[in-house]
Amino acid sequence: IIIVSFNTRDLLDRCLTSIQTSLKNVQVTTEIIVIDNHSTDGSQNLLKKSFSQIKLIQNQNNVGFGKANNQGAKAAEGKVLLFLNSDIEVKDQAIDKLYNYFESLPKKSIVGGKLFNRDGSPQPSCGPEYSLFNIFISLFLKGDYLHITRYSPNQTKEVDWVMGACMMVGKSEFWETGGFDEGIFMYMEEIDWQFRAKNMGFRVYFYPEATFTHVGAGSSHGRVTPILNVFRGFKFYYAKHFPGWKSSMLRVILVSKSVSAIFLFTILGRKSDQKLYKQALNIALT
Repeated sequence: IIIVSFNTRDLLDRCLTSIQTSLKNVQVTTEIIVIDNHSTDGSQNLLKKSFSQIKLIQNQNNVGFGKANNQGAKAAEGKVLLFLNSDIEVKDQAIDKLYNYFESLPKKSIVGGKLFNRDGSPQPSCGPEYSLFNIFISLFLKGDYLHITRYSPNQTKEVDWVMGACMMVGKSEFWETGGFDEGIFMYMEEIDWQFRAKNMGFRVYFYPEATFTHVGAGSSHGRVTPILNVFRGFKFYYAKHFPGWKSSMLRVILVSKSVSAIFLFTILGRKSDQKLYKQALNIALT
């Protein structure tokens, strides 16, 4: 079980406690690896004092989500990897359920569990490929909220991607894909990884019987970082995988979203949101 943490002390405490509770009276043997990206909130002291049995990797700076997960995967001794966010709380025996389902799948499989918000509502956490059409739907027509570009099925379903907050894969298969691209600091790294994996013949599954609570953006502290990093992630992803004309079309979509948002928030007098999308526009144009 690989967990990357950056200044999420209280969330990490709840996460690890829930893991320990979930793993009581189950057969699967586990190890927990926490990669701390140079937290300054007492996370490391918490781990050393209350979770001393956990393998801790302490980075001297924040190396990003993908690179830190790769560090954990290299250190792992088990044959199966479960990537969990530090703002996850495991419900019931979800890890054991996810593992048992994973073991029933053929090789070259990736599986994610069903995530819930803290209020108990389902959290859309899987979806279709991020085509230009789907990105447009997501940014302009609230595709995520309408469960078009992101959803949470009640049945086991093969999908194009599952959220990086909860993903299971075989260790050897993970490295067969090359692991996470460390050029992506945070956001979209799991989309890039699963896109590459699917091109290598992997299949991705959403398994709703294994349930987790996910706070969301635990290390981001607000809207600004997620939105800007999603813009950066989209640009990196398209430049890497698609022809130049598609990257140009993506730029048009991102610029249009930024300009329309700046216009709207200027009218509404919401200066912080206006400033946010000016930053997003700068990312889209560079």
